[in-house]
Amino acid sequence: MDKVVANAMEAIRDVKDGAVIMAGGFGLGGNPENLIAAIREKGTKDLTIISNNCGTTDKGLGVLLNNKQVRKMVSSYVGENKEFERQFLNGELEVELNPQGTLAERIRAGGAGIPAFFTPTGYGTWIADGGVPQFYSKDGKSVLKKSDKKETREIDGKWCVLEKALTADFAIVRAWKGDRHGNLVFRKTARNFNPMMCTAAKVTLAEVEILVDVGELDPDQVHVPGIYVKRIFKGPKYEKPIEQRTTRPRPHA
Repeated sequence: MDKVVANAMEAIRDVKDGAVIMAGGFGLGGNPENLIAAIREKGTKDLTIISNNCGTTDKGLGVLLNNKQVRKMVSSYVGENKEFERQFLNGELEVELNPQGTLAERIRAGGAGIPAFFTPTGYGTWIADGGVPQFYSKDGKSVLKKSDKKETREIDGKWCVLEKALTADFAIVRAWKGDRHGNLVFRKTARNFNPMMCTAAKVTLAEVEILVDVGELDPDQVHVPGIYVKRIFKGPKYEKPIEQRTTRPRPHA
């Protein structure tokens, strides 16, 4: 039951080229920084990454993109990353765009064993009708791959779009606190895509800021039971670049 490993490199030991990876985090909040760095160091390539976004040009998942290790991104928000734009428009990166709530529900459905679901989001747009560019030619002048048309159905007077669930070979997540059995507690905004990804992957790798012994976590506060986690380790350091300290002058007495 003890799932603790020494470090991130040991945690990713069986992550191979061509793997499908779910990566937690929202923007740069709650990113599995040490696991991303380990994949960068290992050089694993041709990855399909399912994540809300791809970090920034030099932070978060952006470091894997810069190192040409990512073949495809399944994402929602893709701003703040100039390298992402460059690779996409120059035929170096395949991109499957999703409405943000739809992406979250596709992941949750994958973890719940629901193969597909209907949602009104996207009806009457390219999301439903197909034609969203997903892969460009090397010169960026033509689209080599577009999204397919999706099934639609009227339900209780509202037209809905059929969306398929998402699953992955691995999930890399970061929690605030965890125990040696893999039970996880997330803190504030870091509890974004992380918990649902733990359930939707074959193997979940978790890094935590605080690692405690079994029995020290309040069971009512556990967000992800250890049954979903394969390996866990304490991250040595975290940059938390999204956190900005702001102050104001002390008022005169």
